[in-house]
Order: sequence, then structure tokens, then C-alpha cells
Amino acid sequence: MSSVFRSRVIILGCLGILGWFAFLPAQQSAVLDENLTVRFLDVGQGDAIHIQTPDGYEMLIDGGATAQVLRSLAVDRRFFDRDIDVVLATHPDTDHIGGLVDVLERYRVQTILQTNAINDTPVSQAYDVSVQSENAAVVFVQRGDEILLGASTTIRVLAPAGDVSLWRSNAASVVVQVQYGEIEFLLTGDAPAGIEDYLVQAYPALIQSEILKLGHHGSDTSTSEYFLDAVRPDYAVVSAGLDNRYGHPHPDVVQRVEDRNINLVSTAQAGTITFKTDGVTVWRE
Repeated sequence: MSSVFRSRVIILGCLGILGWFAFLPAQQSAVLDENLTVRFLDVGQGDAIHIQTPDGYEMLIDGGATAQVLRSLAVDRRFFDRDIDVVLATHPDTDHIGGLVDVLERYRVQTILQTNAINDTPVSQAYDVSVQSENAAVVFVQRGDEILLGASTTIRVLAPAGDVSLWRSNAASVVVQVQYGEIEFLLTGDAPAGIEDYLVQAYPALIQSEILKLGHHGSDTSTSEYFLDAVRPDYAVVSAGLDNRYGHPHPDVVQRVEDRNINLVSTAQAGTITFKTDGVTVWRE
């Protein structure tokens, strides 16, 4: 992590204005592709999203509940590569950060993004210890921050806003929109319908995205009709485990998606789901 990057983060954070974070790739983790690749990893009942830019930058958003994420990250990776540029923990629930403990043990992470949301569980405590032990810059993000992941990929933080230490964990989820050219991916963590309503009202001209990761694994607490009509995605992704005890995705959510002729895909049936985009069109591999 360069001193220039550190000073920019500190200055912008103190001023409380729009954050612009520029990353240099720690190491090319795989053979470069001329397209942006976004993989919704099969980690069972949990979330883990891997982003690889055409110029070699790598970002992991959440890590599922267990070390299962390590198998997915090893796919197409050089054997000796142990570097990841950016890790984002959307919120401190086990099914989002449990696997990040293993990631931080296995990989050298350049920058860790998170909020000050609190979840007093053994897994959350283990994650905090791992973060403190990692030789990484830790940046607390909130609405308005933008991360420049290489020359052509922008990560916009749409939520949360302000101090979330007393918020319910799901409501404190970091919501980001990944933009590459004309294509957007909206990644919502476990954000409930109330946060979805806020997003639509706060970003009426921005919220539309081609790919939507359904909030809370397809639970009925998220993915309102109002939200779907505003986002108007081509694909809706459910990150959930096969035959999970929660019944995700909820039948009502599935119906809302299908009523709008949105392509619904789930890691429970398909395993890891991979999208590629050239900035003009997006397709599933």
C-alpha cells in the first residue's frame, strides 16, 4: 500500500467528503482477461463474490461461513499466488465473514473495507483478530465513497450512511454498485426492504443495474416489488445453500422476480455463477 494512498484516505476521511481509493494490483492472480469477471462463489449458505478486472485487480466481497471459499478462490489461480488487493466485509454475520478468517490467514490482503457494525459472536471476534493481525490498510466505508479498482472499474458505496455501531447487522450491510463501462452489478449484502426503499429514494437515477444480487439470500425480508421495479435487472442472483433450513429463496421472492421476466439464478442449483462483461453487454458463462 503506497503512502500516497494512505494520505488520500486519511485526508478524505477527515474532511468527510467523497472518498476515492486507487489500488495497485498486489499480483496478477490469473491469466488476464479482456473482460471484467464477477463470480458469485458457491460457499453454501452464505455470500462470497469475487471480482477480477481486465488489468489484474482482484476484490473479494464477503467469504461465506467456512473455509469453503478457499477452494473457489484457488480456481485458475497460480499455485504460489497468495495476494488479494481488496477484501470487503459487508457486515459481521457468520455467513459473510466466517470464511474471511481463513482468507486472511491464507492470503496477503492489501486493503480491508468494512464498517463499524458490531456482532458479538465468536466468529465476529475471530474476524476482528484476523484483521488486526493482517498487514493491511483498514478503511471504514460509508455512503458516497468510491473505489477505483484499476483503470476501468468503479465500486460505489451506496449504503450505509454514518455510524452503524448500534444498527441491526443486516441493516448495516455495505451495499455497493460495481460499474464497468455501461454495465452495473448491484450487490446488497443482507440489506432489508427498508434499506432498499432508501436506496431507491436516494439514487433514483443510479440504482438501475443489469445484475442484482438479491438481499439476504432471497429472504422475504428483502427484494420488494418497489425495489425490483427500480433496479430492473436482467439477472437476479441468489447466494444460498442447497436445501438450506431457511427456505431461501422464499417462494414469494421467486414469484416477484419471475413476474418481471428477470432471469433467476442460484448458487444452490448452479454452483459458482460467473458473469463477464465487455462494458457494453454482459453474459453468463
